[in-house]
Amino acid sequence: MKKQVHVYYSGRVQGVGFRFTVEDIARELGVFGWVKNLRDGRVEVMLEAEEDVLKNFLSRIRKYFSNYISDTTIEWQEPGLEFSAFEIR
Repeated sequence: MKKQVHVYYSGRVQGVGFRFTVEDIARELGVFGWVKNLRDGRVEVMLEAEEDVLKNFLSRIRKYFSNYISDTTIEWQEPGLEFSAFEIR
């Protein structure tokens, strides 16, 4: 079943290729949405795909950036079906 997930990553997540890696993994898995840096140092990500694909995505990001992420806030939501691609904002 399709879901949307809104994620905030904290830590040393800006300037380590985080957004580009998020984009690569999202495109590889067929996930739609966006990623952007926030002024407070966090990175915000909005994703939409099948729930198991999103869980795989989140797991891969956590493993890949385990030394950089200090905190993750995840909010699961019903799909909005508003995305047709993945982009860096």
